[in-house]
This record gives sequence, C-alpha cells and structure tokens, in this order.
Amino acid sequence: MSLVIRNLQRVIPIRRAPLRSKIEIVRRILGVQKFDLGIICVDNKNIQHINRIYRDRNVPTDVLSFPFHEVTATHGLCHLLGFTHGTEAEWQQMFQKEKAVLDELGRRTGTRLQPLTRGLFGGS
Repeated sequence: MSLVIRNLQRVIPIRRAPLRSKIEIVRRILGVQKFDLGIICVDNKNIQHINRIYRDRNVPTDVLSFPFHEVTATHGLCHLLGFTHGTEAEWQQMFQKEKAVLDELGRRTGTRLQPLTRGLFGGS
C-alpha cells in the first residue's frame, strides 16, 4: 500500500529515497506491506505541540503514532458535505463539525483525535 513521507523540519537533512527504501524493507520484515503509512518529520517544537494535544504531555518526544485514517476520513467527509476552511468563519463551522464527530468517535472507541485543521486560524 502507500507510503507517504513529508519532511516539515529543517534541522536534520533527510534524503527521502534512501529512507523510503529502508522503510519498505522494515515493512516487509514486519509483514505490514498492506497498510498505508505516513511519516512526517517535524522539529522539537512541533512534536511537543502535537504531544501536548494528543497525550497531554508538554514535552518533545521521538515518535508519535496513531490511526490517522479516522481523522483524514472525517475531514474528507466534512468536505463532501460542503464544509470548507477557506475563511476563518468557514473554518470555525468545519472545525466544530469535525471536533464533534471525532469527540463522539472517541467516546465510542476510546481514541482521542483532533481535527486536521486545528489551529489553522489560531483558535481552538
């Protein structure tokens, strides 16, 4: 299945092709080639922010992993229902809908997920 690699930091140079090759080897070793995988490299400030949001721990960490497909599916379905986030007012409406859906999903499954556009206009 798919493998997406994004480098959102500038501290450590990352060469995607060799990284992709090695990750594909690890996926074969673990027998998880059938799963989609996204790897996003961020700096300490950003991973600390994500760690605080999702784990209530206000410290940098080396790795965070979670089932991102629930978040992206919710975001995509909101778009299909006509929600957008081009302006702050539109974002507020979409953010509230996504948050309500993800909160209910969390209530039913024990997960703690936040909308993709969290903080897009500086709020929530």
